Amino acid sequence: MNELATSKASLKEQLPVLKRGHLWIMSLLYLATFGSFIGFSAGFAMLSKTQFPEVQILHYAFFGPFIGALARSMGGAISDRLGGTRVTLVNFVVMAVFCALLFLTLPTNGQGGNFYGFLLSFMALFVLSGIGNGTTFRMIPVIFRTLHERLSANEGAEGKKAAAHQASIESAAVVGFSGAIGAYGGFFIPKSYGSSITLTGSPDMALYGFIAFYITCLAVTWWWYYRRGAEAPC
Repeated sequence: MNELATSKASLKEQLPVLKRGHLWIMSLLYLATFGSFIGFSAGFAMLSKTQFPEVQILHYAFFGPFIGALARSMGGAISDRLGGTRVTLVNFVVMAVFCALLFLTLPTNGQGGNFYGFLLSFMALFVLSGIGNGTTFRMIPVIFRTLHERLSANEGAEGKKAAAHQASIESAAVVGFSGAIGAYGGFFIPKSYGSSITLTGSPDMALYGFIAFYITCLAVTWWWYYRRGAEAPC
């Protein structure tokens, strides 16, 4: 608490981060992880009720947000050991896989379906979105520290100290901004379910969209942060 006075940053100091492409990239990735967690939390009960009306979903609805929240700290711990980008890449792959598995559990024309398979697949998605929340959150300070270390490589001790300070300011600004963007998942995911069901009678189109989005985020993460020669490897 004694350090708060020295760690404050004015709005003017934070505004330059809006010009950083990594702000917008990480906002996209955070929308896929934190946004998925918020969106699944908001839409799981509604989707369950429309697909399995005979099930008393209130007996199960709280499990997803609960285990997803616990998984966030696990994602951070795994990232500290293996690297945030590597874990994020794997996480997006598995999220896409479990979204695809949902197709095998949904009823067709109101018939069939496997509620417990549906429930387990969704619980896995909650865990994965929580893990991804931790991994992308961990990536942000590493990205901006790496960028400013490169920019200050030829400067003296004072220049490097100033660069480290600016990296911390920008990291904090990106965490706040990307968190705000990620919260929109609480709107987009339930809306996608509703629109898909209204237009086609099933949530399939929404799930196809989620799979495409996770694959896009996988490609973005690999290109910008994992491949050899990436601008900000982390």
